[in-house]
Amino acid sequence: SGSLGDLCLILSLSQLYLTRISLRRGKSLRQNLKDHGLLDKFLKENSYDTASKYLLYLVNKFATEPLTNYMDVVYYETISISTPGQDFTVVFDPANNSRFNPADSSTYQATSQNPSIKYGSGSMTRFLAYDTVQVGNIVDTNQIFGLSETEPGSIFYYSPFDGILGLAFPSISSSGATPVFDNMMNEDLVSQDLFSIYLSFGSFVMFGGIDSSYYFGSLSWIPLSVETYWQITMDSITINSQTVACSDGCQAIIDTGTSLVAGPSTGLSNIQSYIGSRNGMISCSSLSSLTDVVFNINGMEFPLPASSYILKESGSCIPGFEGSFQSLWILGDLFIRQYYVVFDRANNQVGLAPVA
Repeated sequence: SGSLGDLCLILSLSQLYLTRISLRRGKSLRQNLKDHGLLDKFLKENSYDTASKYLLYLVNKFATEPLTNYMDVVYYETISISTPGQDFTVVFDPANNSRFNPADSSTYQATSQNPSIKYGSGSMTRFLAYDTVQVGNIVDTNQIFGLSETEPGSIFYYSPFDGILGLAFPSISSSGATPVFDNMMNEDLVSQDLFSIYLSFGSFVMFGGIDSSYYFGSLSWIPLSVETYWQITMDSITINSQTVACSDGCQAIIDTGTSLVAGPSTGLSNIQSYIGSRNGMISCSSLSSLTDVVFNINGMEFPLPASSYILKESGSCIPGFEGSFQSLWILGDLFIRQYYVVFDRANNQVGLAPVA
């Protein structure tokens, strides 16, 4: 693990401001647990399905925040809550964690709501409150948020982040709470009702704007099929022009909170077999002969080269695909690192373009 360096760039555009802060690269949860001799025990005791967090669905200002790659799992950055601000590291989906102290905030407002919440790696109980939340240079003065009371298991103890900042639609928000970006839109804190994400060197999330210097060509726009998660319809997945999965069309979700590409076990088995993976491993000597895995979406091709979908770990080569018991495909960070992504709430669509 290492630092990408600190860089702060402030651009003034008339009355509009763009604030960009560099990322910090953190040790992954997998490596953290491995270092403590707990990885095998954790995986054994925590049966994990990447798509499990989606089951709930089945029943002229800018702000830019840098994102840090979290142990090949997620990217995270610091926001502040309360007056004066208390800093917290959050997953944009979204340890010895920082603790929020309501008594230290002059703008804190409690509520009587205390829902529990379940997510991909566990669950927690919490209560809801209102306070000022600052993300980059955007200050949201009346944001509802959840304060964790109990966090079963060890996942958070070994995690370098303190919480999750959800970026999906309010229709699936816990307890009907208004998400942060919806408040930004409602309070006219962003110049455009969209945010964009770049997950390469100098990763960031930009609220209210698009930076065309970080991608090649034009954005390809894909309409959402469902306004819950950022869900789209995918035509097929091909290798060497041969369909290997999603042959009759399927549903996919573009998700920064998932590290790899996940999908139904049958389709994943076909991909693994086609690229020569055995028992979740592949010969490192074969990398130069591997071809692109192509995701065909809305009549357009979005290829992933072998250099992006094969992960090198401790001298071994591992395909960056994982199976799921759900029918959804999840295009996680492995996919997003190849494409600048725009999440457009105004038009309910996603824009993709190859990263520069």
